[in-house]
Amino acid sequence: MFPLKKYGDTFREKMASGTIWICVKRVMINGSAVFRFQLKFSRSLSYYNRRIRYRICGVDSVPFFMSEHGIRLFISRMPCGNEERMLDVCLLGTGGMMPLPYRWLTSLMTRFNGSTLMIDCGEGTQIAVREKGWSCNPIDVICFTHFHGDHISGLPGLLLTMGNADRKEPLTLIGPKGLERVVKALRVIAPELPFPLKFVEIADPVQEFEIKGYHITAFRVNHNVTCYGYTIAIPRAGKFDPEKAKVLEIPLPFWSRLQKGETIETESAVFTPDMVMGPPRKGIKVTYVTDTRPTPMIVQQARNADLFICEGMYGERDKLQKAKEYKHMTFYEAAELAREADPKEMWLTHYSPSLTRPEEFMDDVRAIFPRAIAAKDGRTVELDFEDELATRGKG
Repeated sequence: MFPLKKYGDTFREKMASGTIWICVKRVMINGSAVFRFQLKFSRSLSYYNRRIRYRICGVDSVPFFMSEHGIRLFISRMPCGNEERMLDVCLLGTGGMMPLPYRWLTSLMTRFNGSTLMIDCGEGTQIAVREKGWSCNPIDVICFTHFHGDHISGLPGLLLTMGNADRKEPLTLIGPKGLERVVKALRVIAPELPFPLKFVEIADPVQEFEIKGYHITAFRVNHNVTCYGYTIAIPRAGKFDPEKAKVLEIPLPFWSRLQKGETIETESAVFTPDMVMGPPRKGIKVTYVTDTRPTPMIVQQARNADLFICEGMYGERDKLQKAKEYKHMTFYEAAELAREADPKEMWLTHYSPSLTRPEEFMDDVRAIFPRAIAAKDGRTVELDFEDELATRGKG
């Protein structure tokens, strides 16, 4: 979210090899004041279109609002054509049990190819989204780990916010058995919505879903109620081989369709993607776990992940017995899981309200797993495919 103090102000973002300016001007059209946005580029537009297209979202997406502080813009990065995009990951909050003045409840938000996914929605989560400068309206999927209040009590307010934005697109909710019953109970205060809800209840210890380009794996963990962790993966197809396509005399107009995974039948032949596509390439993988004791399945799911987000309820070593009693984890147990799974990075989250300075325990944690971070609210990373731009993060 970028504040523009007065008309004519500009927002500037420096990229690796160029700069984008957005200028806001107030003009009169047919007697009404409107705001006009002008984009200027320090390099040719075609250069940026090969990478990232910046757009100002439509009014329904709450692109800006006026206040005493001026205009605030919400700018989203969108894919261009068939371009494969990075995965934006934001840990909206890092608290467990209750929201605090300095810490929102644990929730994750990801964005990929114009689609947004959320995991858990406790009290105040939509405020954390606003503080980050992201929007609730584009959310397509919300996954719930379990039905304790600090993971689902923020849902009614979020649904009302979406409804007030005149959302029409369906929203998919994924969670343990009983999800529809729990949500209907919460919706006593949000009975009428202008969009449908689709309920997907997890029936198996491990279950997979394909939604909006996300490959979601839900896996059972060990809490005192039914609870699941989630692996969010972005699969990546192999490289297209134009030489094979030429040898097989596949017409040029079919090439892009084969790259998208289509099978094409003509009067004289059938063309399948495997005829011209190489083996699948490494995609992007994020594993999210909270409210559990350590289990072998967590290691299996987090193995070689780009990012492993794991609960660390307690930093004090003398609280191990308490962690076992309430089926949570200490920082050190989470680090042991990470050492075995070997992700590129681990973020700790879901801190006890009594844990005010989690970073004080990190020297001992990093002695077990050096790439561990005591995450703070709003921590964000952009994960790219390995042969694309280097992964970039910001705290």
